Amino acid sequence: MEELNKKEIGLYGLTMIAIGSSIGSGIFRTPSEIAGYLPAEGLMLMVWALGGIIALCGALTFAKISGQFPQVGGFYVFLKEAYGKLPAFLFGWSMLLVINTGSLAALSLVFTSYLSSFIPLSDNAQLIIAVLTIVVLTVMNVFGVKFGNLFASIFTSAKLLGILFVVFLGLFFGTNQHVSYLNTSYAPVANNLSLISAFGLALIGVTFSFGGYQHATFVAAEVKNAAKIVPKALVIGILIVCLAYLTINVAYLRFLPIEQIAASKSVASDAINTIWGLGGKFVSFLIIVSVVGTIGIYILTAPRIYFAMADDKLFFKKFAEIHTKYGTPVWAIVFQSAWTIVLLIFWKTFSNLITFVVFVDEIFFFLTALSFFFLIKSQNVLGSFLALVFLAMTGFIIFNTLYEKPMEAIAGLIFLALGCIFFLIFRKTQTDLAA
Repeated sequence: MEELNKKEIGLYGLTMIAIGSSIGSGIFRTPSEIAGYLPAEGLMLMVWALGGIIALCGALTFAKISGQFPQVGGFYVFLKEAYGKLPAFLFGWSMLLVINTGSLAALSLVFTSYLSSFIPLSDNAQLIIAVLTIVVLTVMNVFGVKFGNLFASIFTSAKLLGILFVVFLGLFFGTNQHVSYLNTSYAPVANNLSLISAFGLALIGVTFSFGGYQHATFVAAEVKNAAKIVPKALVIGILIVCLAYLTINVAYLRFLPIEQIAASKSVASDAINTIWGLGGKFVSFLIIVSVVGTIGIYILTAPRIYFAMADDKLFFKKFAEIHTKYGTPVWAIVFQSAWTIVLLIFWKTFSNLITFVVFVDEIFFFLTALSFFFLIKSQNVLGSFLALVFLAMTGFIIFNTLYEKPMEAIAGLIFLALGCIFFLIFRKTQTDLAA
């Protein structure tokens, strides 16, 4: 087996990857959707807090598993060790063709749409710039994990400073002085949903916003003292993200009534505009920085999964090849970006991706958390409890999505079924080559 050769990532760098993978465009887009489902200040903050608790339970669970299996591939390795090659393959299949590449395509479109607030761009120009962004960041990550690590650290630090600025303005200069943070009254406003269903749908947006921290496990083989560093980075990262999300939502409520938040298509810009005329431009810049940083991190981390799969003879052989000079899985990185560009050209949209991506993603979150009980021999009461809490909440999101958004959920299940067919094809090819 060729190795991803250089252990370039330390605690700070990996923590920045965990944070930067989570904080992308979600916190600047999803609060309006969440306020639409839960139009009460207390409920809105409650669902963000619940999302943070879920993410923390997941981070602690995955940190425990990762400490025992500090290998390239992260979730792929955990699933393979717990259940065998088929679930592991389906995870990699989903990451390559939907979860990661779909997120990359959507994020690059968000980047160009906000860039157009500074430079007027036609739809075709936005598409071209989105493609060029993917190409440039791909080349950067091919040059080595050190470059990707530095990029993640710089851009994540910048986006955290930007969020702190928004929070500062909201807490000290917000004009909405009569916020009822304890208001939990609920009246159905979205398709006559029950409170439980509304909570479940709101959790989709919250989960999308918190998701991504698991990318820190994908590069474990390139982390110094991975058994200790990976768990620390995951926990520190998700705690910082949770604090950032709660405080910025409080800031939004200090700027705007919840009804305006629900109606807003760009809540961060609208919030700052209440006290600063150039606020929209500033927030657009903040989102550009945030999204570019997230794109770079996703390009860096996920190809390690495809590398691990190819090394197991379950993916294209080229994906297991390591660049002789830079020590990176160059073909896995390039193919991922090429497929992202295909999605960009043919899909050209952001709005239809979130529910589909989150549904498929949550299935593998559930399975990976369940593997805790198969892989960790020295379980304690607290660790088992946290894993069970995470399983219960992810299970609720999955089944509520099936009930409330059946088209997206069924499409995800069909996609997984197709993955089973391709798994059999790769296995047969492997058997034929061995013969």
